[in-house]
Amino acid sequence: MFNDIGPLELVTIIVLAVLVFGPDKLPKVIQDVTRTIRKIREFSESAKQDIRTELGPEFKDFEFEDLNPKTFMRKQLDNEDLGLKEIRNGFDLKKEMAEVTDAVHHRDNQASSSSSSGGRIDMTKKPGDPGKDGPPPFDADAT
Repeated sequence: MFNDIGPLELVTIIVLAVLVFGPDKLPKVIQDVTRTIRKIREFSESAKQDIRTELGPEFKDFEFEDLNPKTFMRKQLDNEDLGLKEIRNGFDLKKEMAEVTDAVHHRDNQASSSSSSGGRIDMTKKPGDPGKDGPPPFDADAT
């Protein structure tokens, strides 16, 4: 219930509780709080059971946690029927990133051989020096 409370925060809450309620009334307050939490849990379980019985037998495996969008999406994406695990495992992100890095740094060893046979355009070729072919184009409107 209180998974995100650290030890320092817990000590602070205890010290504040002793200061506010006093050491004499603190055990009675703790009992009242735990009794209230227990009643709230019983009420929520009763309400869940009532909803399940009202929905009927076709919703017997209905879980209220599925109403949380994150839980619903996680459950749907982990479904074996869709085959998304195979698709997700088929991607090797490190390999693809290494290929992109090699292409950017002009270290691609297989691009020249695969580009001629695979019909791919080699994006790693450097354009020719414009000074050798002639003067750069002149645009009169740009000046």
